[in-house]
Amino acid sequence: MDLVFINPQDAIRVISESVGREARRQLVGEVVRAWVDEIPEPELVGQYAKTLADLDEDDLSMLAAWHASLEVGQPIANREFLVRVFPALGEHRREAMKIAAGFRGEDAFDAGVGEEQALRAILPHLSTESATLIVQEAVELYCWDRLGSEN
Repeated sequence: MDLVFINPQDAIRVISESVGREARRQLVGEVVRAWVDEIPEPELVGQYAKTLADLDEDDLSMLAAWHASLEVGQPIANREFLVRVFPALGEHRREAMKIAAGFRGEDAFDAGVGEEQALRAILPHLSTESATLIVQEAVELYCWDRLGSEN
């Protein structure tokens, strides 16, 4: 039996309201990663710069350490430096963006921004195809959450 909603974005919202906090955060993480995958290539650097603008020094240090693991030079935990070397990451640029967006999301949650607010901000930017794939993940998270996870 299939669950039918008006659109996959609504299904994601409904499921997120039906699960515990840990499952909801995981679901938001999936949505953020899908959004990053859909950012058009010409907009990627600008989005990365916007994301880094909201990160604190600890997050920038962790991101710089990740950059160091790729051996793209001696990284500095500095927004300008990280944005400047972003193009040199090549195929790893989207992964860097996902990490930075994850840090930004955690900071937002810690500051009191709810997962629902995050979903409202991001879901409209997802394609129907991506949202449909996330619905499958959401159903799995729902089952995981309801079948006895420590949540």
